[in-house]
Amino acid sequence: MDSNSKVFIAGSQGMVGSAIKRNLESKHYDEIYWIRKNNCDLRNRIQVDQYFEQAKPEYVFVAAAKVGGIVANRDYPADFIYDNLMIQSNLIDASYRNGVKKLVFLGSSCIYPKMAKQPITEDELLSGYLESSNDAYAIAKIAGMRMCRAYRQQYGFNAISLMPTNLYGPNDNFDLESSHVLPALIRKCHEGKDNISVDMGGPYMHPIDLWGDGSPMREFLHVDDLAEACYKCMQDYEGEDHINVGTGEDVTIKEAATTIADVVGFTGGFNWDTSKPNGTPRKVLNIDKIKSLGWEPKISFKEGVESTYKWYLENEV
Repeated sequence: MDSNSKVFIAGSQGMVGSAIKRNLESKHYDEIYWIRKNNCDLRNRIQVDQYFEQAKPEYVFVAAAKVGGIVANRDYPADFIYDNLMIQSNLIDASYRNGVKKLVFLGSSCIYPKMAKQPITEDELLSGYLESSNDAYAIAKIAGMRMCRAYRQQYGFNAISLMPTNLYGPNDNFDLESSHVLPALIRKCHEGKDNISVDMGGPYMHPIDLWGDGSPMREFLHVDDLAEACYKCMQDYEGEDHINVGTGEDVTIKEAATTIADVVGFTGGFNWDTSKPNGTPRKVLNIDKIKSLGWEPKISFKEGVESTYKWYLENEV
């Protein structure tokens, strides 16, 4: 793939797709193709086929997906499994049938078992039970990854799969009903600054209610680092096995909340609701495989939170 190639980014208006688009634009790619949801429903095979027949892209990034946090996954499991199965199946099949030279499929680290050995290597896949709170989404992503492998084995189609860890950054979803933990924390801390009372000691901010006890450990990767990993793998990775993308480092949810509160300027503290689920106790990826290609994350957690909060203030408030 070079700067004259025709590149299609499925999901270009989302957090991941828009980051890939920025990355390619920074490298002076001129023919970047993308479509709006109201112009083509990626769940509709006929519409996807028509688009590929007309656009004839040479390279494809599959960053389109239905995503959400614990609450959304719990309440809408049918939507998560159906929408994602249809989107990825249509895109992978249409890419193969229309002569795409290479496809990058983006999965999620939630494909790994709840009690996977840490740090998680790629061969932990299907070694145990999934986290039940998002198993519909995880099963769909596993199917997409296996579809890429099957099309490679049966048809010789050059499709690879990347499994990123928890992502955040510009264009994230900050809706408290459907967002992941980090953007939800940013919004709650921001709005918590306005929830002020006054007593004899002066004004004070009220604490924020958060699920669980704050002990689960999570790895967070800025989406611009992921975009560079996608570009690197499109250029240099040809394996049929999936490849992890993360930082290789994790923090507790409580530590993440404290960092976000410091960046946002929220001083009210947190009430941890231990009647609510924690989710997977720990999840950090082994990234030796992608590091061997010459890629490493560049953006620190605090730096990433600062830039994400800046984007939130400029676009969401």
